[in-house]
Amino acid sequence: MQQLNDYIRTSFKTEVTEAENISQFFRPELLRKGDFLMRTGRVCDCMAFVATGLIRIFLEAGDKEVTQWIVTPNYFTTDLSSFMLSKPGRWNMQALEDCEIWVIRQEEYRRMAKAVPRWVEFERLLLINCFIYLEERIFSHLYMSAEERFQQLFVQNPELFNRVPLQYLASMLGMTPETLSRMRKKQLT
Repeated sequence: MQQLNDYIRTSFKTEVTEAENISQFFRPELLRKGDFLMRTGRVCDCMAFVATGLIRIFLEAGDKEVTQWIVTPNYFTTDLSSFMLSKPGRWNMQALEDCEIWVIRQEEYRRMAKAVPRWVEFERLLLINCFIYLEERIFSHLYMSAEERFQQLFVQNPELFNRVPLQYLASMLGMTPETLSRMRKKQLT
């Protein structure tokens, strides 16, 4: 739980006791490799903080899967519109490795909002970070070349290239696996 406390404390600029008050609403869970945290069409009833492991967020589009993101440790994940509005979700969330996660269910989330006086401020920061992430993703796909997107991911998360199948990374970057393979080979030489 210390990892979650530290993340809350640094991300929301809280005191230790306030971070602990928030963390107490989360419960530890283990996702085994291949397990789903969320499936398309179901209401997402939780938000999870990833302590260890990787979770792939994707959807099925006809006969192929499109990877939206790979969630790494020290980040939250949820299908935000489904979680906040209780509507069917768009995304599948599947563990690529065994994952230790800290989960808060919708009911506990509502209780926390009442129990933690500054939660509205923290939630605002959380949503702002979600929008910033979305803007960065849109910008990268509109204004960056495939090679620039590859380089950015390689610099930010080089370990993903050894832990995640290339077809998932290629999909996330908006390119074919063959293009990603060529770029990766070039990077390694």
